[in-house]
Amino acid sequence: MKRVVVTGLGALTPIGNSVNEFWENAVKGKSGTLEITKFDTSLFKTKFAAELKNFSPEKYLDRNQIKRSDPFTQYALYAVTEAMEDSGLDIASLSPFDIGVVWGTGQGGMKTFEEEVKNYTEGGKNPRFNPFFIPKLLSNMASGMIAMKFGLMGINYTAVSACASSSSAIMDAFNYIRLNKAKVMVTGGSEAPITEASIGGFNAMKALSTRNDDPQGASRPFDADRDGFVMGEGAGALILEEYEHAKARGAKIYAEIVGAAMTDDAYHISATHPEGIGAIKAMELAMEEAGITSDQINYLNTHATSTPVGDISEIKAVSTTFNHQFKNLKISATKSMTGHLLGAAGAIEAIVAIKAIENNTIPPTINTTTIDPLIPSAMPIVIKEAANHKVNIAMSNTFGFGGHNATTIFKSV
Repeated sequence: MKRVVVTGLGALTPIGNSVNEFWENAVKGKSGTLEITKFDTSLFKTKFAAELKNFSPEKYLDRNQIKRSDPFTQYALYAVTEAMEDSGLDIASLSPFDIGVVWGTGQGGMKTFEEEVKNYTEGGKNPRFNPFFIPKLLSNMASGMIAMKFGLMGINYTAVSACASSSSAIMDAFNYIRLNKAKVMVTGGSEAPITEASIGGFNAMKALSTRNDDPQGASRPFDADRDGFVMGEGAGALILEEYEHAKARGAKIYAEIVGAAMTDDAYHISATHPEGIGAIKAMELAMEEAGITSDQINYLNTHATSTPVGDISEIKAVSTTFNHQFKNLKISATKSMTGHLLGAAGAIEAIVAIKAIENNTIPPTINTTTIDPLIPSAMPIVIKEAANHKVNIAMSNTFGFGGHNATTIFKSV
């Protein structure tokens, strides 16, 4: 099997429009949550979200590209452009068939779908649709347009596993390089879910926080007073590369991806298994592939969305997986700052894990003031302020509606 390393990173998040800005604000414990500006929330139970700040697609896409793409695709192109530049990769030196794309998204072109259907219903009997309606809403269009922008002709598709989508994409990209089916893979995920339909739909499920009097304190993973997650938007991109190829061209190597696994709870359409059985197995399989034991893991970026049931089931899974021994481990939940980016969450949190390795720093879990009494007191949650901690191996968990569990493991090189 080939070794696979990370040589480029790109991020567009509610707390930063680049990897460096995102990381700096994550370490500072900055919240990206404010009142929603994208639509009138007067009739909605939740009136806040973690929106992007000072983002304008006109700065890097021409008018035709914007016209033909949904925001989730625009976010993807932005993050991948940063990751490509960061990697220093000379695409012209490779066969275009040696570079592929596996992207992740949970909802795809939700904004496009919502707007077109509203326009149709408001237009009476005249069924007028935008000719770009279908291409814009398709979930695979981000991966397709990434390929078009950079001339990448290798493996190309989109992974959809709800909130685990971009972790699924990373795992698939990792395996294609390991199996010598590609030299370089562009991977990650993007999501643009701050729309009336998304907010209204998640409100109907009672999944979102309704802490309208304190938006910045609403995402509070592991807190006894948590009441749901905060919607976020953005994209995260990683350039994965075969180790010898990266080494030969003198690339900067952030980390090696050494293990990845997926399981399913087969339990409920939206709730995680209460005992975290599927999550336990995903972590175990990823560690087995990496050839490590739980006591070697120094940092775990938890899925922890700030929901009453989900946080506890994950903590139970972590406790079991780590045999209730946390000597070398620190954990944190960066969704407390970014909100939940749905299908893009795994990519953004993989970047956090990689930057933790690079900087030996654990970003905090903010807003958590009173740890849920169901959480063991020994659980090494980093709260309020970042922690200095040697990180050689980092793990990231993401879980999705439908019971999907995904775990990725990164190691210093």
